[in-house]
Amino acid sequence: MMSKAWKRFFGISSVLFLLFAYWQINDPDPEWWVPVYMIAAISAGFAFFGKFNVNISVILTFTYLIAAVFFWPENIFSWIGQEWEQKDLSMKTQGMEINREFFGLVVAAVVFALEAIIGRNKRLLENQHKSNSKSTIE
Repeated sequence: MMSKAWKRFFGISSVLFLLFAYWQINDPDPEWWVPVYMIAAISAGFAFFGKFNVNISVILTFTYLIAAVFFWPENIFSWIGQEWEQKDLSMKTQGMEINREFFGLVVAAVVFALEAIIGRNKRLLENQHKSNSKSTIE
């Protein structure tokens, strides 16, 4: 059984990824970024309902991390300062776009990794219960 905290975490993650996908519609390359966030939203949504595919979660984790390497930020601290100064979500520089894409991929990869861990633990517990119930029947 998944805790209520994890259920909330995955539910909130799913909603946030849906928002991220929506915000990407006006992006210069929405054909890439809307599906990136929709995949994350759908995966987190399944996790919210206790449905985990550990293999897919692991594949997505590594896929998103590898993709993030291509968007590695050049100067993360100046970007964070720029974001705090401007106080809105508009993109002022190409560097801001690259940094946001990097962090979006990393955040999604972390959620996928957590899905894999929670899903694996859930599967191990279910298998343990099955083997315990078999041994009590015999």
